[in-house]
Amino acid sequence: MTHRIGRIPLSGPQRHASRDILKASLVLRPRQLLSDEVGGYWAVHYEAHYATVANITFIFVLSSLLCIANPLSGTAFNVALSSYHYNPMRRAAVRAFRTARLAQSRTLAPRSRVGHFQSTSYVLGIRHASGRTAPTSEVLSSAIGGSSMYIRRFSVVVVSGLVGYGAWYAYRGQTEDLTNGGQSLSGTPGQQTRDFSTSLTYSFPQPTQPTEEVTRKALIVGPDSLYTGTVTGNEPITKDTDDSGRKVLEMLTPEQASQKLRRNEESYLIGRGNGVVRYDVVQIPSNDPIEDDHSEKIIELPQAAAAATATSAQNPASDWMFWGVFDGHSGWTTSAKLRNVLINFVARELNSTYKAALADPAVSSPSSEAIEAAIKTGFNRLDHEIVHESVEQVLKANSKLVAAELLAPALSGSCALLSFYDSNTKLLRVACTGDSRAVLGRRGENGKWVARPLSVDQTGGNPDEEARMRKLHPGEDNVIRNGRVLGGLEPTRAFGDASYKWSREVSERLKRSFFGRTPSNHLRTPPYVTAEPVVTTTKIEPEKGDFVVMATDGLWEMLTNEEVVGLVGQWLEKQSTESKGNGTSSWIKLFSNQQKGLPVEQGAAKTEKDGQKTPIRQQQWGVKGGEDARFVVEDKNVATHLVRNALGGKDKDMVCALLTLPAPYSRRYRDDLTVEVIFFGNSDKSGDVMINKEASASAKDVKAKL
Repeated sequence: MTHRIGRIPLSGPQRHASRDILKASLVLRPRQLLSDEVGGYWAVHYEAHYATVANITFIFVLSSLLCIANPLSGTAFNVALSSYHYNPMRRAAVRAFRTARLAQSRTLAPRSRVGHFQSTSYVLGIRHASGRTAPTSEVLSSAIGGSSMYIRRFSVVVVSGLVGYGAWYAYRGQTEDLTNGGQSLSGTPGQQTRDFSTSLTYSFPQPTQPTEEVTRKALIVGPDSLYTGTVTGNEPITKDTDDSGRKVLEMLTPEQASQKLRRNEESYLIGRGNGVVRYDVVQIPSNDPIEDDHSEKIIELPQAAAAATATSAQNPASDWMFWGVFDGHSGWTTSAKLRNVLINFVARELNSTYKAALADPAVSSPSSEAIEAAIKTGFNRLDHEIVHESVEQVLKANSKLVAAELLAPALSGSCALLSFYDSNTKLLRVACTGDSRAVLGRRGENGKWVARPLSVDQTGGNPDEEARMRKLHPGEDNVIRNGRVLGGLEPTRAFGDASYKWSREVSERLKRSFFGRTPSNHLRTPPYVTAEPVVTTTKIEPEKGDFVVMATDGLWEMLTNEEVVGLVGQWLEKQSTESKGNGTSSWIKLFSNQQKGLPVEQGAAKTEKDGQKTPIRQQQWGVKGGEDARFVVEDKNVATHLVRNALGGKDKDMVCALLTLPAPYSRRYRDDLTVEVIFFGNSDKSGDVMINKEASASAKDVKAKL
């Protein structure tokens, strides 16, 4: 049975062919498929069986043919059979042949078949037991006879054949009895082999436990399709089957798939009492190494700075909370740079903005525009350092070692999605550079959740971004080509990607003296790509249980905004049901709802002008079925829950197949995945940030990220 997961369907004969390829590639000899102990037993059993049958056949054919030459050979065959259970087979064959070999070679020479056996006997070096040669007269007397004797000899041949078949049949029944109910008569596999080759004492050792064929699932990866199949045995089955890029892999089991999903999950409980109760995060790599990254930080403001943000003099304390998701491309170095320093750059600019507000008695707090400008300044300053200041330092140092360190973040690139929450104002600002996305989930009056996007995908396929690019670069038809910048880069905003920002002269100089990328043939008036984000501001309502999902585009290629928010709502309802009667936080107990399907309001139909990507992977994988047939709740970490359902949910074969794929094959079917979910609400003010052990891969306690 095969299960289609790939984008390009195959016809029935082609599916059978892929199964044949799988079988031809994976079916090994019995001693290879079974375990060492069991495989050794069966290998010995097969060798003994064929060796014994060969010996019986040797006796039967040799003696039967000799019957034609000598009437005594019938007696010889009976003697051999009588010796069958007591002496070695080869010795019985020798005796049969020795009795028949009383005729001289010249008498038997006209019979080609007898002559054949005669010459063979000399090759084997068979001698009489006494060492003497039979007299010629005895041979001649036994060789003289009329035609009637041939009839009698033929009868003996027939009788001998029947006796030989009966002996073989009895042996076969004996071996079946031994293999079904017999006990081992030998100790080790080596001893077993010697017994079979040197003695007629038959021993058929049995496995200590009954063995069953192990059936496993395998994955066939083609250039344009992905199929599953089955294989028996327990040996490794990874194999490159041919030069066309097809590969056969052993599929992960559902348990192994869950382990892989949960390997990088983290969950934190926030006891700051300022509107955030928990956040979960998970990463699933597709590239090797993963090009995504993430960062979180909570900054506790001093009293003076907090006063400028406080909405009430009775609550002057304030936290700045940051969550960042970074989608790297063409390497991991740019996203790693953002993880290390982007929040610091933004916090520094915000600090300067709030200090300026405190210095002016006429201003109680910075304006929303000033705060958004500070965030943009932090983004732009960091990108300038990555792209332009690095070049100055490299040219000054004139060292390839320095160039390797400083130019790597400039030559690769990364999108950035940063959320900034002021716990006093309850304002959430989301800054987006690139095509990662943030979506707010808010519960409506009817108990269902409503999905509200907080960012817009900034790609060449976004009509607004295309119009902006063409306005900045008039007369350049290829500024957006096939939905990409100069036909190459999909996001129109990104950190790094210096080949779209440097002049052609700088690119060629760096490539000539150190290393670099060749600029596009369409490069005319750089820069074409900017790191300046689009910032949105949203008032959060913690008392209603608002939550925000931040994720790289790998998730949004698989699920819609409504599906993501509905899945989080479904997860909350499951946790609320399970939390009754235990000490779970009170905030999660508010979400009990027994609605069928995903508890989410369906949004308006998507249009090409909304700038949001559509879940193209669902079409590629041929996803079918409604919400009840697709989605499942199995994880304590809600970010892991989203990824599991993005990869197939209830379709365990699809989940296992997509997680089995190694890089670079996996990039044909899924991207790196980084998902972060922030829950807003009212919590106890313990001041701690604690790891949520039941939803984290690591059980180690961590310090508060303050």
